[in-house]
Amino acid sequence: MVAPDLVSEEDIAKLIMSDNLPNDELSFKAYIEAEVYNKDGRLIQYHKQPMRSLTQYFLGLIAVLIIGTYQNPSTYNAQSILVNLLGLPSQQSTVSGFSANIVWDWSIQLGSGTQSFSPSLTALAAPITNGTAAGQLLYGTESVSYDGSSIYVSLQVTNTTSSAVTVTEIGLQSTIYIQYQTPCCGASSYTNAKYNFLLSYDTFSTPVTVPAYGMAVFQITLTFTG
Repeated sequence: MVAPDLVSEEDIAKLIMSDNLPNDELSFKAYIEAEVYNKDGRLIQYHKQPMRSLTQYFLGLIAVLIIGTYQNPSTYNAQSILVNLLGLPSQQSTVSGFSANIVWDWSIQLGSGTQSFSPSLTALAAPITNGTAAGQLLYGTESVSYDGSSIYVSLQVTNTTSSAVTVTEIGLQSTIYIQYQTPCCGASSYTNAKYNFLLSYDTFSTPVTVPAYGMAVFQITLTFTG
């Protein structure tokens, strides 16, 4: 069995947020975990490290919660950060009296490459395909949960082949859906537009290897306090 990385919650917090902040200061902490099991279901590797590399698209998405989606009741245009940074339309609904809704979901993408971080990254260097062929991983159960202060995004993958698959990079992805009404057939029709973004990009300090016929669970935790 591979010993867990010797890192504690306190160590992770110190790496991401300074201890010099006032107690009532708003803080954000994030980390990545991976558990790997062999074909017999035995835990053979555990890895945990801070998440360090949030992209500008994460900041743009979080801005929705702070500034809202439209400018004001008399100007039904999207906030400029949504248009200029995320590339969303300034106006979406084409039916008088209707507005557009924004919803999104999150997912984890794994990769086998490496690249330098940039806030404008849009993809992993070498995404691992969801599948059952050599070099691929079968992406299974994925969940997003919330407990009042933390968001947990987790993904279970299975290696269905006789060759190990090494994971060296991980990203948090988001799909934004704009739901709106369009004129149709003398009435209106509900439809949506879809946009994809890479919210974070990190390389593993120690590669995570999923053995032949083994499986792994990857989790990204985002914690807000203050």
